[in-house]
Amino acid sequence: MPFRVGLTGTVAAGKSTVARDLAEHGATVIDSDELAREVVRPGSPAYARIRETFGSGVIGPDGAIDRSALRDAAFAEEQARERLEEISHAGIRELRARRVAEAAAAGVRVIVEEIPLLFEVGLEDDYDMIVVVDAPREVREARARGSRGWTAEEFAAIDAAQLAGAEKRRRADRVLDNRGDPGELDVAARGLWREILDAAGGDGS
Repeated sequence: MPFRVGLTGTVAAGKSTVARDLAEHGATVIDSDELAREVVRPGSPAYARIRETFGSGVIGPDGAIDRSALRDAAFAEEQARERLEEISHAGIRELRARRVAEAAAAGVRVIVEEIPLLFEVGLEDDYDMIVVVDAPREVREARARGSRGWTAEEFAAIDAAQLAGAEKRRRADRVLDNRGDPGELDVAARGLWREILDAAGGDGS
């Protein structure tokens, strides 16, 4: 079986940047956000349940789920967020397992799985190494408001719905602190890739 790395962290800490860096170094990356988009594609069971649960307001002009509108609706109250998780997580798990099996069949040695809610949904025992990307709250909020256009309230709601950064760091095998500039994170990701290869006992191919 491939050596599996669970990549997670706090909101807007830079998980996706680390995932892209690791992919450039040779990692096979499975992105939970991409799986989530596939699970709720028009015509899928999850799509129908989301439309029934949250209404037509979360459907975009093209007929696809409007992820921004769905996020706003889901984080308006805890029960709504729990309903969305119930609808989507089973399908995401199934797709992830399929991608892992496909990679294993192809002879991939290392898989990096980017999972924002890795701890929250109880997946930590699935991985050979867990990496947490973190940064101070004020840094993450500034990034979310600048690059994603979130309001302070949106950031606070999503951040509060996740496990605290200190607890994620405590449970991690490796922590990348992304409070600095992008070049520092690139260097850290390069070092992480070397550690992953050493731990996997192979060249990552």
